[in-house]
Parts: sequence; C-alpha cells; structure tokens
Amino acid sequence: MGIVMIVGVVYLVVTRPKPEGTEQRTQLMAPENPERAQATVPVIRFREITGEAGINFVHESGAADEKLLPETMGGGVAFFDFDQDGDQDLLFVNGTSWNPDAETPATTAALYANDGTGRFEEVTADSGLDVPVYGMGVAIGDYDRDGYPDVYLTAVGVNRLFRNRGGGHFEDVTEAAGVGGTAADWSTCASWFDYDNDGDLDLFVGNYVKWNKEIDFQLGTTLVGIGRAYGQPMNFEGSFPFLFENDGKGGFSDVSQASGIRIANKATDVPVAKSLGVAPVDLNQDGWMDFIVANDTVRNFVFSNRWDRSFREVGSLTGIAYDTYGKARGAMGIDTACYRDDRALAVGIGNFANEMTALYVEQNRPMIFTDEAIPAGIGPASRLLLKFGLFFFDYDLDGWQDLLTANGHLEEEITQIQKSQHYEQPAQLFWNSGPEFGCQFLEVSSEQVGEALFQPIVGRGSAFADIDQDGDLDFILTQINAAPKLFRNEQDLGHHWIRIRLKGTRQNTEGIGAWIKVRVGERTLWRQVMPTRSYLSQSELPVTIGLGTAEQVDQLEVIWPGGQSQLVPSVPLETLITITQE
Repeated sequence: MGIVMIVGVVYLVVTRPKPEGTEQRTQLMAPENPERAQATVPVIRFREITGEAGINFVHESGAADEKLLPETMGGGVAFFDFDQDGDQDLLFVNGTSWNPDAETPATTAALYANDGTGRFEEVTADSGLDVPVYGMGVAIGDYDRDGYPDVYLTAVGVNRLFRNRGGGHFEDVTEAAGVGGTAADWSTCASWFDYDNDGDLDLFVGNYVKWNKEIDFQLGTTLVGIGRAYGQPMNFEGSFPFLFENDGKGGFSDVSQASGIRIANKATDVPVAKSLGVAPVDLNQDGWMDFIVANDTVRNFVFSNRWDRSFREVGSLTGIAYDTYGKARGAMGIDTACYRDDRALAVGIGNFANEMTALYVEQNRPMIFTDEAIPAGIGPASRLLLKFGLFFFDYDLDGWQDLLTANGHLEEEITQIQKSQHYEQPAQLFWNSGPEFGCQFLEVSSEQVGEALFQPIVGRGSAFADIDQDGDLDFILTQINAAPKLFRNEQDLGHHWIRIRLKGTRQNTEGIGAWIKVRVGERTLWRQVMPTRSYLSQSELPVTIGLGTAEQVDQLEVIWPGGQSQLVPSVPLETLITITQE
C-alpha cells in the first residue's frame, strides 16, 4: 500500500492532473510546428547589467527544508516613477524568514531610484516600504489622485497599502483604507483599475489557495528518493478574490460578493479560484473595464462588466476558460495585446511545464476567442518550459508586439524524476514577423540577441521599461532565492518611435485603461495603458510605440476610460509627450 501511495504522489507532481470529469484515455498527438515565416529575425543585443546598474537585491523565500508551498511562488517587481522625476524606478517584492531571529533577520521589499541613465541607488531605508511581510506581488496606482503613484503589496497574510506622500516617503494606510484582507489569506496578483467609471481607481486582489503550515504538512507530499516535496495546488481548496471600491476619500468598500466575482463550486460551495494572474481590459469595447483571471489547475475566469457595479463570469462562453480540448491548465502570468494589423485582441497566458503557452485571439466578433498558439508559432516551442512571467512588448521598435516569458520550475530535484525538466530554465523570446508574414511569431536564439538572456534561471516575475530614456524597452526578470536579471536593450536598427504619457482630468490621473490608436500610413497600431502585466508584476506606465522606418505619425487618438475619444494633432518623434485629457 505504501508503495502505491508514493507512486501516486509522483504521478501528481509530474503530470498535475486536472480536477473534474471522468478520466478518458486518448492517443496523444504531439503538436506540430506550422511552416515558419520566411522572415529574418533582427540581430539585437540584450546586455545583462544588474550589478553594473547598482542592483544588489537578492530574493528571500524563507525556505528552511520544510517545503512550504509559498516558497516556490514569489516574487514580483515593478517599474514606476515613485519620485516623479521622469525616469523609471524599481521596486522588488520580497519574502522573508518564517521565523526571523538574530541569525535570520526579517527582510523587506527593496526600492531603487533611477538616476535617469539606468543606474540605480537603493533608497529602501526610511522610505516606509521597509516593512517585513511575506510578499508576493505588487500593484501600482494613484488611488488618491494626488499625482504620486501608490504601492499595494500582496502577501501570505495581511496585504499592505502604502500611500506615496512624496519626497521618497510612503505611509502604511492599510487599516484606514480597509484593503488588507485577513491573516488567513494568501494573495497573489493585484491590479488598480476603474471598474465603475467614477474617475478613481478601484482595486482587484487575487487569492491563490486556502493555505497554512498545518494544511501543508497534513498533505505530506513526497517524491520517491527525495523525501518531502512541495504540495500541488489541486490538493488545496480554492480561495475567493477581493474587489475593493474606492470611495474617493481614501477609503474602500469590500464589494467582492455584491460584484459577482466570487465563483463557488455549485455542488460544494467551495471557492473555485486559484488565481495567479490578472489582466484588466475592455474586452467588448463598450467603455467599461472587464478583466481576465489566470487560475492554476482550474478554469480561467473572464468577468464582463454589467455597467451596474457587477460582473458576469463568461470564461467558458469566450473560449478562454480552458485549452482547445476543454481542459484546465496551470496558468501563471498573463498579458493582452493587439499584436496584428487589426483590432483583434490577443490574450497570452504562461502555463505549467508540458503545457503550451496559450494565445487566445479574438475572432470576428467581440468576446469570442480561439487559442492560436500553434498556428502563431508559439505552442510547440513553449510546451516543455514552466512559464511564469509573460508580457508583450515591441523590443525592436518595428511596431509589432513581441512576446517574452520568464521560466523556472518549482522543485529543485525535478530532473531526478523527469529528465526533460530542470529547476533553472532559460527565458523564451518570440519575435513578431509582422503582417507581411501573417504576424507569425518566430522563436529567437542566442545568435540574434546574445547568450545572456538564455542563461537558465528560476524565473518568476518580469516587467519592462525604458530605463535609460533612449526609446527602446529594457526589462527585468526576477528569481527565487537569487538576484534578478536586468537587461539593457542595445538595438541599433534606426527605427523611429514615440512615447506617450497620459494625464487624466475627469478619469483616473494616469489614464489606466485607456487605449492609444496610432495610424502610420496604412498601418494602425493599438496600445493599452496598463501597468498590470505578467506575473505578480507591474511595467512602466508610459506607452512606447515603435514606428519602424516610418518618419511621421499620421493620426494619434486616445480613447479614455469611459469611451471619450481625443485626437492629438501633432506628434513629434523620438520623444516622450504628455497628453492631458480635454
């Protein structure tokens, strides 16, 4: 009996079977790569500059041989201009020791100020952010409309809201604002967006599973020849998310239940969600923010805004809930983009090892999606890796959104039971070939961007920003129990670009949720203003739009949250412009 139980546990760890339904055995067919576009991937160097840039942060998971599940999951990172000096600063979310003492003191998040050239100085001490929490993710937004971006940290236990008071100082206002959750929660993804179109930012917080040390130890997960292993999410109950409505006066109301975002199993009333990623986006272009939630081992959610401070969950109707075969996957990071020469929205989701990255693409009518990962060139190439961070960005400034994933496994000893898997895994980059070649994605090699990007790491969070104000997008990848990797984009293709920052007057001050539409000749490029991207992370707010060889912008239009359209008559190239809502 003991041998049978051990074999069963190993099977769970390797395959992560999905709950629900009767088991069916069918012949497995390996996905085939589509015919590659005959385009040439540009040669661009990404140089790893972490130490050179002054960053000495090292993530702390608190691991001490107890194999507690949260140790495998953190932590996020954010690019944001906390001091409003015009450049992008960095904030690293950190875990901490489960039992801090003199030998293992508590660690905190780390704040780094950018000097404008891409060099950073740590300024955590006395910032107010130097508070020990077992951190997971981060959300950035100016919730009080004072012009300074505020910080929300998710955690195992009570979450924290820090109000930016200016001058490099943050005030913990969690209790007064009423957004901390409870000590029993394990919160992961979070995002600021205006769900009720009243002009201020509300807060969504995703929770992972019902967890504490006692539950984890009771499961007694083991691996043959290794001993105790990290538990699997399907063995834990799900957990309801939070939605906090901003009252415009510094406080929030918990509207989670009334808004309809708490989805329970109809038979057991147990929460379904095991959330790791969130992507706010107006899916049906009605001027109201919807959002997608990436769930681990259970179906993904799509919440459609009803305009009355409530949502309808339509994940199964849209096609985003499951894979092509109707199975739930182990979803982690998520992002959305219009990556083709049309308005069709794509939803990218990084999934577990031996599951392809998802690329759900909008079809001929809104809110209907099909997973096109295989024909787009992403599916088979991504299947083996365990994907966490994922975002779209135009790294070569040709106008077409590319795709990057940060990867890494959960178990250090995974290769002992599954030879095809490794704890440390390389990042993966896909270049968008553009409409001439059907906007097919081509996997990028070290010959095209250098070897540094593909050095194996235990990747988790990821974010992008123009750290040195040269117009192209740099990025950072975080690791478990290790230093992050900051990459400078050294492309020199001569492509033109514009950078746009929004200033809302009637809507939220940063224009979060707005769309920017740029017409360049016969091309139309769409970009959403949204810092919430990837896994537990936030990218910069200014929007970078590559123009390729085009020497002018023919038309620029801003569609503000709520649907107001604003045309911008003149757009200079190679500079950052601020557009104020009329």
